[in-house]
Amino acid sequence: MNQLSLGGAFITFLAVVGPPKVLLSFATLARSRTTAELHTLALVSSAGAAFVGLLADFSAPALYTLFHISTQALEIAGGAIFFIYAVGLVLGLHIGSEPGETGPGLFEGVRELLLPFIVSPLAMTAVLLESAARNGWAWRATVGGAYVAVIAVDLLCVLLLTRVLQRTHHAAIEVLGRLLGLLLAAVGVDLVLDGVGALGVPLESRDY
Repeated sequence: MNQLSLGGAFITFLAVVGPPKVLLSFATLARSRTTAELHTLALVSSAGAAFVGLLADFSAPALYTLFHISTQALEIAGGAIFFIYAVGLVLGLHIGSEPGETGPGLFEGVRELLLPFIVSPLAMTAVLLESAARNGWAWRATVGGAYVAVIAVDLLCVLLLTRVLQRTHHAAIEVLGRLLGLLLAAVGVDLVLDGVGALGVPLESRDY
């Protein structure tokens, strides 16, 4: 297994679904749960995220063929969906949940984590794009290993910081959520621009 390729994939996934994004979602749920309940939720949701990521990784070629999509279309669609989610964070809207449906149960917690963590549009886009970057099962195993490693890091951070998350004030969560939403909206726009640029549309050079 190529260590440089593994490291590059790990950094990519750390950027799109790393602890800063995941901890904020868990902080919102931690206020209404005991330590044991939050640990159970973290384990179940992390297992779900790893399973979905691996499924997308190893089935990427079949998905591209089945739906007749290109990597450029995937970048535009993934970026647009994530932009909408990020705008929801900025405006204080919790996309994917409905009033009166949230609660302390495991199912409700998993449901709340579906879009931001378990089936994150940005993470799934990154997995599919990374998997399609090279042919062969060895490369897809590398991508899958890097993704699962990042999920493991997220899980470890949640388990270690449970009490901090439970004591984080609601106002602080709201402020951090809206700031993160602004940054994530920019990531979504950037991904759309990458897809548009790859299609041959002339764009002004971007400085990073």
